[in-house]
Amino acid sequence: MAKVKSSNKIKRSRGEEIFNVCNIIFLTLLMIVCLYPFWYVICASFSRSTLLISHTGALFKPVGFSVAAYKNVFENRSIWIGYGNTIFYVVVGTVVNIIMTVLGAYFLSRKNVPGQTIILMFIMFTMYFSGGMIPGFLNIQSLGLYDSRLALILPGAISTFNLIIMRTAMASIDASMEESARLDGANHFTILFKIMLPLTKATVAVLVLYYGVAHWNSWFNAMIYLEDKMKEPLQLVLRQILIINDMADMAVGEDTEMISETIKHATIIVSTVPILALYPFLQKYFVKGMMVGAVKG
Repeated sequence: MAKVKSSNKIKRSRGEEIFNVCNIIFLTLLMIVCLYPFWYVICASFSRSTLLISHTGALFKPVGFSVAAYKNVFENRSIWIGYGNTIFYVVVGTVVNIIMTVLGAYFLSRKNVPGQTIILMFIMFTMYFSGGMIPGFLNIQSLGLYDSRLALILPGAISTFNLIIMRTAMASIDASMEESARLDGANHFTILFKIMLPLTKATVAVLVLYYGVAHWNSWFNAMIYLEDKMKEPLQLVLRQILIINDMADMAVGEDTEMISETIKHATIIVSTVPILALYPFLQKYFVKGMMVGAVKG
């Protein structure tokens, strides 16, 4: 008896095949367009400054391999001070952000809380309207936070957008779990830390990444609220190098104009790689965390 071959392979039409080929080509070109600037910076950072300045056109490999720019960057004291400050702001700031966001989201996600709707409306109002930069500066000054590290942490302790994401995730948890816990004598803190947080850890992981990246990239508030250079974050130091061209301490004994280009690129790599290295560890939570509470039923 002849065996009948069964195939589950779906036969695609010629139009679908053409679309898939065009889609692959388009996405490949898009990937190249997105990755090339970063690759250019890497190649430029490892190039010889004299050859890089005279080079024209696209750059696909270092022009005369050299690590002189990285040597100058790592010997610069302000880079290490900026790194230390940024790590402090990221760690402490993110911890404060998560604590405040979780507490606020838990309150706003509970049912039958008096005045909850009005409070939520006031909170959402801040997403679209703010007092402005000058009133904000005067507020920080009157609170005694000017030229303080807390000026970069406390004013942005809660992001309204992230608060709504966390509230939606907590509100999507079955109310019967909370009712069962209350019958066993659990209080609000027990419900929050034993039930809510374990069930929303994917969302918390996403918010950690959001808040961490925001603190890592932040420089504007530091420029406004800080006078002491010993408290400046890495991104503000990077801005001074890239825009103000402040390289007096980084090109000692060399032609500053010649080496400044490679130093700029090396500084960008040094300040970008750490936060890029964090992303793969949290990537698996991204889709799950953002989709929590998206479907009702």
